[in-house]
Amino acid sequence: MKVTLIDSMGSDLFVVNAARVSFHKESKYIIANNNNTYENIDWVLSDSDVKLITYLAKHNHWSPFAHCFLSFRVKAPIFVARQLVKHQVGLTWNEVSRRYVDEEPEYWFPNKWRGRPTNGMKQGSSDVEFKDHELATVDQLIEDLNTTYLLLCSKGLAPEQARMILPQNMMTEWIWSGSLMAFARICKLRLDPHAQAETREIAEFFDKECSQIFPVSWKALMEN
Repeated sequence: MKVTLIDSMGSDLFVVNAARVSFHKESKYIIANNNNTYENIDWVLSDSDVKLITYLAKHNHWSPFAHCFLSFRVKAPIFVARQLVKHQVGLTWNEVSRRYVDEEPEYWFPNKWRGRPTNGMKQGSSDVEFKDHELATVDQLIEDLNTTYLLLCSKGLAPEQARMILPQNMMTEWIWSGSLMAFARICKLRLDPHAQAETREIAEFFDKECSQIFPVSWKALMEN
């Protein structure tokens, strides 16, 4: 699986000013060091602006955070994509379509096959690990499906129908754009230890990128 940051818009200061405009006010960065030189100047938020961001996040004033945007290109198996696409609010999703594409698919296999949950829950998995030899038929099944798919396409069957036999571990790619607030909601849910490991791996990348681009806002959103 792979996640790539394509673009971003906004900053912590953008969040601050989206809130302060309500009072017809505007903040600016201040100089962190005071050495009276223009070399190695660090521009930072004032203490009052940091406190404002914390207040906004704590009291669920979400709109200032919704003015900042990020776009990612994500590569993951179908079953992971279908879990993540449930997040809709504040997000836009465009995905590779096998109505138009009939090139040979790529497939994803886990490093470790996990057992059923043992705590009475219907979702999740346990620490029980299955060995490769116990799942040997899986590789053969995927190979057979892949061969059949390519054969159907070569015979002239419409790709939009041929794709119906492809398994959920087939890789797909999509561009996912949305507000800082929307990605914070994704991460707060998908970084939970009870979330599926594969979706958590995607969320960990979002968490890393968002914390670097919007350090003050992201910290406030994830802690409140």
